[in-house]
Amino acid sequence: MIEVEHLRKEYGNLVAVRNLSLTLDEGDIFGFIGPNGAGKTTTLKMLATLLLPTAGRARIGGLDITREPEKVRAIIGYMPDSFGVYDDIKVWEYLDFFAAAYKIPHHRRQRIVDDVLELTDLTGKKDVYVESLSRGMRQRLCLAKTLVHDPKVLLLDEPASGLDPRARVEIKELLRELKRMGKTIMVSSHILPELADLCNKIGIIEQGDLIVSGDVQAIVAQVRGGRALQLRAPEAEVPRVLELLAERSDVAGAEAAAGEVRLQFTGTETEPADLLRDLVLAGVRVQAFGEQETDLEDVFMKVTRGIVS
Repeated sequence: MIEVEHLRKEYGNLVAVRNLSLTLDEGDIFGFIGPNGAGKTTTLKMLATLLLPTAGRARIGGLDITREPEKVRAIIGYMPDSFGVYDDIKVWEYLDFFAAAYKIPHHRRQRIVDDVLELTDLTGKKDVYVESLSRGMRQRLCLAKTLVHDPKVLLLDEPASGLDPRARVEIKELLRELKRMGKTIMVSSHILPELADLCNKIGIIEQGDLIVSGDVQAIVAQVRGGRALQLRAPEAEVPRVLELLAERSDVAGAEAAAGEVRLQFTGTETEPADLLRDLVLAGVRVQAFGEQETDLEDVFMKVTRGIVS
């Protein structure tokens, strides 16, 4: 759905994005991670046809962003990191204005406005003036505006920035619903916990360079040197567990604390089940077993150098 090849953007002597290449399939949620000033916003603006690339090319839905920008805009929804609102305009009027800008016929606009208000849980605010909305509600309104023309691809720049914890959770739930609707979503953030349990693919950018990109679990396993597993057993049995793990060629290392053992597993995706079976057959009373939660902060710290453009 999104194909980017050697994309580059220069501002005078500053290279904001350098030789960026990535591919997203339909239905992917791609977490675009990087510190402020890394090139995330510049990349999204190029994909949204708001900036011309200095070099390289990109296609969205098979359409070239530089040769067919009007057609690209018809299938994308772009949510900037900051957006303006108009004084003395109600929520429904704001959405109706953008629906008209997308050339949606007048007789269809009321139904569409009602639908996106319901999707973003803003129906109760339909007749409220936009400037009176809270920060979280304005974010949801901007996302609703992004959806009025039913785009296939969403480009979201820091959609949860500045929100309180409850509003961030609500935005994440909304993004999950959009994924279930079949949307392809590219979402940027420098707040890693927002993306850890949301995205199936990530890319980490630093000083304009895309350092790593791909499937979340594959990247985590690559950086960690294997899959991070954890198991819990009665504390008296933990020394025995460590002995058994030390004998295995598919375990790169293990450590224990308070009855919990964490280990780096180098086997395939299906082989942790074999490890669990072997431990149980060896007499270990395993109380819990599974993969550690994705730790994007750990990945980010290991692959970046702390450089900001």
